[in-house]
Amino acid sequence: MPRTARPRRSTALAALSTCLVLGCGAGATPQGAERPRPPAAPAEQGDGVVTWASSAGHIGEAVDGRGYRLVVHTSVGGSGLRVRLSNAFGDQPVTFGNVHAGLQRDGAALVPGSNRRLTFDGARSVTVPAGGIVHSDPLPGQVPAASPLVVSLYVARAGGALTGHWMAMQTSYTAEGDHTAEESAAHWKQRTGSWFYLDAVTVRPRSAAGAVAALGDSVTDGWHSTTDLNRRWPDYLARRLAKSPTTTVEGVANAGIAGNRVLTDGAGQSALNRLSRDALSLPGVRTVFLFQGVNDIKLEPGATAAGLIAGYRTLIDRVHAAGKCVVASTIAPFKGWQEWDPAGEAVRREVNAFIRNSGEFDAVADFDRVLRSPYAPERMLPVFDGGDHLHPNDKGMRAMADAVDLESLDCGSR
Repeated sequence: MPRTARPRRSTALAALSTCLVLGCGAGATPQGAERPRPPAAPAEQGDGVVTWASSAGHIGEAVDGRGYRLVVHTSVGGSGLRVRLSNAFGDQPVTFGNVHAGLQRDGAALVPGSNRRLTFDGARSVTVPAGGIVHSDPLPGQVPAASPLVVSLYVARAGGALTGHWMAMQTSYTAEGDHTAEESAAHWKQRTGSWFYLDAVTVRPRSAAGAVAALGDSVTDGWHSTTDLNRRWPDYLARRLAKSPTTTVEGVANAGIAGNRVLTDGAGQSALNRLSRDALSLPGVRTVFLFQGVNDIKLEPGATAAGLIAGYRTLIDRVHAAGKCVVASTIAPFKGWQEWDPAGEAVRREVNAFIRNSGEFDAVADFDRVLRSPYAPERMLPVFDGGDHLHPNDKGMRAMADAVDLESLDCGSR
């Protein structure tokens, strides 16, 4: 099928700047920013479709009077951009004095004319109670797919526990005072590798688009991929989805947390405890992609195969009860990592046999088969190894994404 050529980065930047400033109508999508899609069920228009997300946790102590300029990367494009701000792990209210959204030009500098104020029930300021979340009002204008979006927050008052995402694999910026409306980088001197408070961005796509939420650990979070280049395996998956003429899934939400487990809390809440907030509650999600279990296995004492399989079955039941599908991947090899042992390897193989053969998942992607060495199946292929024998490098991340059957992610629409 012939496809419209994708715009060069400079063209896409100019198009997004124009749309955010002027408010493009339904017929004014920049050339190349959207692709024709096959007929499908009507697009999820109520709350839109998630175009970016990260999983929140407790990452420190909150501070008054600080600004955060957070760089994220969209997947699906559309109109009516909204952000979700989270105080899920806070123990005191947080007041956001100003919130803006624009487009990254370079570093902390924004494309001139792209920075727009977001409101909350029409107000510039909003207070989020401890444990709460808030959605902004829709922002007029189109946001193209695969764009470097910048959300600037000013936290006027806060205290206690800080909610955010520790390992972003993306450079963002902080400042003292409210400089959210500024497009220059003059006051944004401090760099950070974390995201603060922001945990989702949604849009209303023109086509009948849905989304997939990748529920995982540090491999999904992107550790050992190249910082600032969006080379986590869900990023590569988003690129494949954007080019596919056969699926209507375009949004990708990365719900990975480094060190996360399926069964028990530790590095963040367990997959069982965060499934609703980090996946099922995200607008437009049709399918949950589950790639977790290695941290349960290498924990001391490690999970049994029966225990991990029981956790998977609980996740499957909850996803299906929400009217969505669940796709799972086998657990990748990790011999060479300091916590590997033969007993854990036996559990991994038994769990992988369940994932492949039980028929309880709606579909399966076999990351184990893609990444493992044919000569030592308990080890990752050196060409894919990020250096610690557990986390794939950029090539490994891409190979994982290439192993996913894209049409299997559309099952929630059928």
